[in-house]
Amino acid sequence: MIRYDLTCKDGHRFDGWFASSGAFERQRDAGQIGCAVCGVTQVDRALMAPGVPAKANRLRDAGRNAAEKSPLEQLRAQIEDNSDYVGLRFADEARAMHEGRSDKRSIHGEAKPEEARALIEDGVPIAPLPFIPKRQTN
Repeated sequence: MIRYDLTCKDGHRFDGWFASSGAFERQRDAGQIGCAVCGVTQVDRALMAPGVPAKANRLRDAGRNAAEKSPLEQLRAQIEDNSDYVGLRFADEARAMHEGRSDKRSIHGEAKPEEARALIEDGVPIAPLPFIPKRQTN
């Protein structure tokens, strides 16, 4: 997978993940890529800096105000700031809270499809996130 910084004709910046450079170009040319801010389909790759360590990314993002962040970026920040990342323990933690074996709190993490299905079937209130959680150490 390749991550590209993208920009629309109105100057909004956002990112996208693609199987290859060719996949990006085919989707762009077919009008299948829309701006995450305004929805316009006239997008192209933006100039990108090489990958840097996660700590530096947090510092860069901290300098951006909320108006410069896409709705998805704002949602990610709100979830990460107001819940605990439990990683692959998500299903066990959610079930323990639902059954009263642990204190209730907001959590986010990762679950296998069969684990998520079992939680839903058992009435555990969960919802998928529209982004992949940043990898963290538990």
